[in-house]
Amino acid sequence: MRLLAVGTRMPPWVTEGYKQYAGRLTRDLKLTLSEVPVTPRRHGDATAWKHAEGERMLSEIKASDWVVTLDVGGKAPTTQALAGWVDKWLEQGRRVVLAVGGPDGLDERVLERADQSWSLSALTLPHGLVRVVVAEALYRAMTVREGHPYHRA
Repeated sequence: MRLLAVGTRMPPWVTEGYKQYAGRLTRDLKLTLSEVPVTPRRHGDATAWKHAEGERMLSEIKASDWVVTLDVGGKAPTTQALAGWVDKWLEQGRRVVLAVGGPDGLDERVLERADQSWSLSALTLPHGLVRVVVAEALYRAMTVREGHPYHRA
């Protein structure tokens, strides 16, 4: 599984939080981070910036990938439902790419490429925080699948 995220210079707490939870995942579900540079916000507008970031993201996605966008308009699963999603993702035998946009969100073409859309919250979250929340949520879902006591429903 791959977390494809816009942004290359995260605060130390984001990097450490992400590493903490991604490092706890088992061999069955390994999460790797791929970063796409943020488009400089000097000229143009948010649509142009997102478009450039979207091009870079799409160049990192293979035709065979199962793409899940992290988007406020997606489905917001419970932890148990996310564990079910993880089961289905693993059963497919395809690489799962979790796409996280930058400061202005995801380009429309990335949203259109998505096979699934996941909402972490009705709130708009900072894109760095999303990395930590996704890694923790996946770790929690794995513990549900394995019967580990980390998750207490």
